[in-house]
Amino acid sequence: MTNSIDRTSSTGETRDTNDLSRRDFGAISIAAGAVAASSALAADLLPVVEKDVEIKTPDGVSDSVIVHPATGAHPGVLIWTDALGLRPAFRDMAKHIAAQGYTVLVPNPFYRSARVPVMRPGFDFQNTEDRARLTQLMGVLTAPGAAERDAAAFVAFLDAHDSVKKTSKIGTNGYCMGGPLTMRTAASLPNRIAAAGSFHGGGLVTDKPESPHLMVPKMKASYYFGIATNDDKAQPEAKDVLKAAFAAAKLPAKIEVYEGANHGWCMPDSQIYNKPQAERAMAELLALYKSVLV
Repeated sequence: MTNSIDRTSSTGETRDTNDLSRRDFGAISIAAGAVAASSALAADLLPVVEKDVEIKTPDGVSDSVIVHPATGAHPGVLIWTDALGLRPAFRDMAKHIAAQGYTVLVPNPFYRSARVPVMRPGFDFQNTEDRARLTQLMGVLTAPGAAERDAAAFVAFLDAHDSVKKTSKIGTNGYCMGGPLTMRTAASLPNRIAAAGSFHGGGLVTDKPESPHLMVPKMKASYYFGIATNDDKAQPEAKDVLKAAFAAAKLPAKIEVYEGANHGWCMPDSQIYNKPQAERAMAELLALYKSVLV
């Protein structure tokens, strides 16, 4: 198994690519990635059904949305949202992924505190009250064992759903705070989670004993990490620590710094949104899923 750290420009051009990545991820990042970029991003392939659902967890009931192709059984995907939670942008993302042939679940990660919409319209990270609200919500979610209990409940819901292919493994992708939540999911459910993607994930590498990168030995998943330019500048060593962790665990991981794309670039409802790089990130994710979730 090999890992790589790549850098991409704002146009999506790959630079300084480790040749070793082509051995483990050639089909994913080159061949399948090209297919995803040219066709999957151009049009939805399958008609989908969207439904609001309620999922019982050990800590309460999560108001969630599930989206799946209108017919057939398909691999399951769990999406962890960013800090602003379940909203139209994530419903659209779920529909896009589902149209490629997946059953996609997007829970409200803050269900312990409030139902959707959790954040007030016009949420402002610079507003003291908004920041305090967010800190409170995230504190509940990141409490020891909370995300793991949630992940078990969400994956069990997918496994029991008629639209999910029971013989397939499950994928998970997350954004901002959702990045480390994918790692907690993959580590706590290694026999179910086979592929995962983290995009502008925060806190992937910390000095705390519960740091997500320390959970890698418990995983069995192939990973893709898309790192924001400003996140990389703030913590340039993080990508190398991640690479070393996955190499030590003999798990494939592709790690890229998206040059010119700052934290939050994948979210179309964000002022940071970078459409070309967001589309490239989605193509990489779909390529990984198409390669692993069979």
